[in-house]
Amino acid sequence: MDIRQIEYFAEVAKQSNFTKAASVLHISQPSLSKTIKNLEDELGAPLFYRGANQLDLTDAGKALLVNAKTVLHAFENLTSELNDVIDLKKGEIKIGIPPIIGAAFFSKLISTYKEAYPAIEMLLTEVGSNTIKNGVAEGALDIGLVCNVPVKQGNFETIKLVKDPLMLIVHNDSLLATKGAIEFLDIKDEPFILYRRDFSLHDRIIEACEEHGFYPNVVCESSQKDFMVEMVEAKLGVALLPSKICQQINNGNITAIPFAKPVVNLELGMIWRKNKYLPFAVREFISMSRDA
Repeated sequence: MDIRQIEYFAEVAKQSNFTKAASVLHISQPSLSKTIKNLEDELGAPLFYRGANQLDLTDAGKALLVNAKTVLHAFENLTSELNDVIDLKKGEIKIGIPPIIGAAFFSKLISTYKEAYPAIEMLLTEVGSNTIKNGVAEGALDIGLVCNVPVKQGNFETIKLVKDPLMLIVHNDSLLATKGAIEFLDIKDEPFILYRRDFSLHDRIIEACEEHGFYPNVVCESSQKDFMVEMVEAKLGVALLPSKICQQINNGNITAIPFAKPVVNLELGMIWRKNKYLPFAVREFISMSRDA
């Protein structure tokens, strides 16, 4: 028994006439009659009393019709649900975003997507890039917006979205605040307010320091840029933040200084798991990101 047989049976029962039912279904009467006969043979019971001028349901036919209506209604709902998903009317996307950079760099993209597909539910999780990579690899996240796209892509598909050099923020009382630009070695003796260890920029900054012959004196680690700015304002140390974020800092006690030769860049990208089926809503978000 398949859905086509059930649909044909229900229409014959509704019309009480094979000819009318065949016309509604846009098939020939012999084909419809054969389908109903095959269904009766499969069930081992007649479904209709076939009189000269009348077509009535048997007890077996009445029982089947009650359940057929339920099945056809459920099938209609399923079809509509699938069409909604395919048409991006419904669905969800689970996205991981690093809290230090998320709002500054991706809010416009997310807003544009929500405006285009308001019924798509977006589940945003703020965690560090390393945690995001694990979440995407394990399937807990559909998409990861990460700092520093992995060089070895491994299990990920990736696209690069933004490359933004880090700048140094210092308190205005610092001697560095008087400089228009600095070299990376100028900060080797400074106490660092650094990203937490689950952020890929933490590792990248440590690597840059080691490449310049020193290991940073880390006095504080945080996942929140506002807290890092507050620590710099309290004269506890210096911090390295993306230039776009530095431009948004509205604090008269803080100075942002560019590096003469940028050493560390915030490379924002998107990752998703390779060889995994992507729902339509996810694929459309990726497509919009490419065009952004």
